[in-house]
Amino acid sequence: MNLQKSTLNAVFTYTLVVVAFVVAQGLIKSGNISSTLRGQLAPICAYIVMAVSLNLTVGILGELSLGHAGFMSVGAFSGVVACVSLANVIPLEPLRLVVGMLVGASCASAVGFFIGIPVLRLGGDYLAIVTLACGEIIKNLVTCMYVGMDSHGLHFSFLTSASALQLEKGGKVIINGPMGIAGIPKLSTFTMGFMLVMFTLFIVMNLVNSRAGRAIMALRDNRIAAESVGIPVTKYKLMAFVTSAALAGAAGALYAMNFSTVVATKFNFNTSILILVYVVLGGLGNIWGSVVAAAVLTVLPEMLRGFNDYRMLVYAVVLIIVMIVTNNARFKAIPTRLKKRLRGASNV
Repeated sequence: MNLQKSTLNAVFTYTLVVVAFVVAQGLIKSGNISSTLRGQLAPICAYIVMAVSLNLTVGILGELSLGHAGFMSVGAFSGVVACVSLANVIPLEPLRLVVGMLVGASCASAVGFFIGIPVLRLGGDYLAIVTLACGEIIKNLVTCMYVGMDSHGLHFSFLTSASALQLEKGGKVIINGPMGIAGIPKLSTFTMGFMLVMFTLFIVMNLVNSRAGRAIMALRDNRIAAESVGIPVTKYKLMAFVTSAALAGAAGALYAMNFSTVVATKFNFNTSILILVYVVLGGLGNIWGSVVAAAVLTVLPEMLRGFNDYRMLVYAVVLIIVMIVTNNARFKAIPTRLKKRLRGASNV
């Protein structure tokens, strides 16, 4: 029964994403979508990936992480550096974007692994505070980083200016410290974002429904009982945490290459909280809920732009109402009561 339910849930989620993609493509081709909203399609995909990946840590593993934007930052900057460096080697833009996302995912997973080894020994509020600190440390390190490229390859420096890179004549500064990266090639497309969302759903749903996923959820429900039956805590915690970080890194690369300029301050504490809001409103452990919440709450401020003076007030009110509704036992019981009434009516 559980297997059938999980299969139906997966099919519903995939269908939801595919239908949304087809509808959006239809609106684009018919010209019934604004240029502003069209420019947001790739970032929406990036936010969906961020929400689903964070749900793996918060909802499935049951650990509160407040530094998810740090992994997004690592993926964004490493992915852009890879794409800029390989411009002459890989002229095909979609392939270069895929390489950039793979590099971003690899770098973010490496950072997640080294952070996760000491951090995941903590729990509760302590884990939340330490992950928050790690996210801020990553942001500040990227802010102080200078990266350039010349015929000798890449040059790195954490000194006070780009001149410390000592580039030869004709060399190019890629990351310019607090000024971030300018002149980014806009490689991100809605189609590539859709493919990344589908890949993320495939990875997360297969992990959740696997033996490893059941072990991860056992740790969430009762760590002591899980340890008593021989489940290695560190292994499965790291598995969920590193997978979440890798997907966030890929989303960061997709997000960064949708804009011409990106700075490290974009991936701060507020971004981590925003992603956490998507996860909580969509439902902890509910994958399709994260997809819907990320898409709707990203588009909602733009839809309310006509009410410029009150749009953020309306946005906040909508968040509060949704939070109350999704956490109220009476509202949650409404679908069950409706099903009982329908069954009673059909029996009559």
